Amino acid sequence: MAGHSHATQQVEYVYRNESRRVLATLIRLLGDFDLAEEALHDAFAAAMTQWPRDGVPDNPRAWLVSAGRFKVIDGLRRRARFDASLTEIAERLYSESNDPALLNEEVVEDDQLRLVFTCCHPALSQQAQVALTLREVCGLTTEEIARAYLATPSTVAQRIVRAKAKIRDAGIPYQVPSREQLPQRLDAVLHVVYLVFNEGYSASSGETLTRHDLSAEAIRLGRLLIALLPEPEATGLLALMLLQESRRAARTTADGELILLNDQDRVLWNREQILEGRALVHHALSSRRFGPYTLQAAIAAVHAEARTAEETDWAQIVGLYDVLLRAAPSPVIELNRAAAVAMRDGPATGLALVEALFARGELLDYHLAHAAQAEFCRQLGQHESARAAYVRALALARQAPERRFLERRISGLGE
Repeated sequence: MAGHSHATQQVEYVYRNESRRVLATLIRLLGDFDLAEEALHDAFAAAMTQWPRDGVPDNPRAWLVSAGRFKVIDGLRRRARFDASLTEIAERLYSESNDPALLNEEVVEDDQLRLVFTCCHPALSQQAQVALTLREVCGLTTEEIARAYLATPSTVAQRIVRAKAKIRDAGIPYQVPSREQLPQRLDAVLHVVYLVFNEGYSASSGETLTRHDLSAEAIRLGRLLIALLPEPEATGLLALMLLQESRRAARTTADGELILLNDQDRVLWNREQILEGRALVHHALSSRRFGPYTLQAAIAAVHAEARTAEETDWAQIVGLYDVLLRAAPSPVIELNRAAAVAMRDGPATGLALVEALFARGELLDYHLAHAAQAEFCRQLGQHESARAAYVRALALARQAPERRFLERRISGLGE
């Protein structure tokens, strides 16, 4: 009985730690997401029956891949009695299954990387890339993805089904891009990981400021990426996520209200994540092949190094924003730079920069831009202008804690 219990625990342990890697290999071998998921389910069902009886195999992952693949082949052969076209597929999969090179350990180790690049292929929409990555690489259910993005499970399921169909119908190859294609394709992968992190770190809407499950998944993806492909910008992105995540405990009150960066209790910042993030930043910078994620991580590292808000080296942060703007011009980065300039040179300078953005027609629908304008006006004693800007920000904000923060700011201005 003890042996049976131990084997069952081993199946559960392998499922938690290896199921996504097994799935990635099955997708490569079977060439179909749905067949691979069916195979994964069947393989673990077989393991629950056979491992307690026969013992845990020496290589559980290889056993599961083999069992899942042959279960699918058997199923296709049975269904071939009703659909003759399945016979050819089953026999092709069977003949290929005898090639030992297909389960070479080095080839298997690359399967997750292949899967990440497939899920983030530029032929798919951004929403589809995010949903498919969370489902296939991270193993989140459609219900979990739907909760995180405030969508219905049916909507998320449709996105995933359409993405799989697009991969199949367009013949999108299940492979790591060539060296020539890698920079562009890696950017798409990093962008998807960062989108997932951002939604977890500062939710775009809803009742809570953050969604820890999503930011944790993004960090896990970041670690997977640099383990499989240790490029400087992948390292920089992981550093950025760790440094931002290190502030989580200090970003809200006990009842979930927003606390601005300069008002946070820095004792609550996670020193372990800060140390790891800073080390990764230095490593990425030393490569001299870094980009926007590494520069943003360097800015986050300067914040992390300051024991108090007053000790922050704003001149260094402005200098880093200047470099970042040249590397990746963006009105949002300009807005963030304006906030840093205001801390260095005073609110009037920051206000002029924000109003210049508005004059160009930039960020007019971005609530944080109006909130920044309001804050600068408040600090300058321009209460009417501050109120008007806060009201515009409130009309655009979709997240409950941010809305309550803006309402408190409006109330604080008095009549």
